[in-house]
Amino acid sequence: MSELFATNKKLLITDTILRDAHQSQAATRMKLEDMLPACEILDSIGYYSIECWGGATFDSCMRFLNEDPWERLRTLRKALPNTKLQMLLRGQNLLGYRHYADDMVEAFCAKSIENGIDIVRIFDALNDIRNMEASIKAVKKYGGIVEAAMSYTTSPVHNEDYFVDKAVILEQMGADTICIKDMANLLLPADAYSLVKKLKEKVSIPIHLHTHNTTGTGAMVYLMAAQAGVDIVDTALSPFANGTSQPATESLVATLRGTERDTGLDLVKLNQAAVHFKGVAAKMEAAGTISSKVLRVDPNTLLYQVPGGMLSNLLSQLKQANAENRMEEVLQEVPRVRKDFGYPPLVTPTSQIVGSQAVFNVLMGRYKTFTKESKGLLRGEYGQLPGEVNEEIRKAAIGSDEVITCRPADLLEPELEKIKSQYKDIAKSEEDVLSCAMFPQVAPEFIKKRDGLDAKEIKVEWIK
Repeated sequence: MSELFATNKKLLITDTILRDAHQSQAATRMKLEDMLPACEILDSIGYYSIECWGGATFDSCMRFLNEDPWERLRTLRKALPNTKLQMLLRGQNLLGYRHYADDMVEAFCAKSIENGIDIVRIFDALNDIRNMEASIKAVKKYGGIVEAAMSYTTSPVHNEDYFVDKAVILEQMGADTICIKDMANLLLPADAYSLVKKLKEKVSIPIHLHTHNTTGTGAMVYLMAAQAGVDIVDTALSPFANGTSQPATESLVATLRGTERDTGLDLVKLNQAAVHFKGVAAKMEAAGTISSKVLRVDPNTLLYQVPGGMLSNLLSQLKQANAENRMEEVLQEVPRVRKDFGYPPLVTPTSQIVGSQAVFNVLMGRYKTFTKESKGLLRGEYGQLPGEVNEEIRKAAIGSDEVITCRPADLLEPELEKIKSQYKDIAKSEEDVLSCAMFPQVAPEFIKKRDGLDAKEIKVEWIK
């Protein structure tokens, strides 16, 4: 793969229109029926890949859209035969919110590739590479392309050398590409140029840059990264671009036309695809699915490092407490909690953990109450925190409990066979088993409804 990039200077494009674009702007509510009419034109454009699965799509399909996420993937695979399909995977967390045993990780990666995924972007919220080992091995084993991602953030412990060192290790572990995952649009243009330059000097595999346009710098970040030699960038077709989503595909393609980084993509075809998604966006706006807030630029993100999805989550928590007027206090508290917790990058699930603790601190007093997830993070259940933890806060949260220092998944027993047995009356396939394992509160009911089992009472106990 590296030979391809060495002789080809054109900038390659991954379009996020079928995943992150609508996850960022429309709470992952785009339906398969809204995607399929555009697939023929999307497949002819010549993208490096289309991101269409993973992230929050799996949960949203079952919880809100009454769709089987596996069937969505199979259908998109048939509709996009000439384009690589890409997904986002949370390492040992898969697509759920806890660590799963290694046998579950292997089974999920195998089934994802079997059902149509080509490229798996694997990340860990803490950049704890130990939490990426099992999924990297599994994706390689089953013939997928491993895109190992580093969650980008800034802090006293996160500098260029930190990310370059991570990239070198990930290449040694078998990564086919390295992704700089700038989920909160914190990577500024000059820093993007410098980081990409250093990565290109230190690793031989392609560099893929992912950012958003939350702070309004996304397109400038891509332009500077392109000048530094980045190989691939993530963009979104214009109807679902910008704001908390990615910079617009058409704009970047037009900007680079005629330069040595010309993408080679056809603006006429891109416009044809965009026309369809304009209609989809208009329908979602009319339904209230898209809020104008997600379309705005918010430079405050550079101060508080709060990604768009985390922002809406904080606002929702404050609404429930009838305390919306205290949002500024919460935003100011987030960096303080993050420092006390050892500077975790703010991405799922750490963004929710730090954000919820900040809300508790503002509403109830600083560290008067700890969430269960905060205790788990400080105990080491999610992996090694990047920086030094405030030991006083940790002791207040977990008392004399021992801090986990090994790879957290080493403490987990194999669980796939137990889960198969647990859901044998519901699951019709191994894919169903995996759905139930990740979303035990949602998937069993969805499957019963899908298969017309509503009238049959089936009792399922989740295995702790």
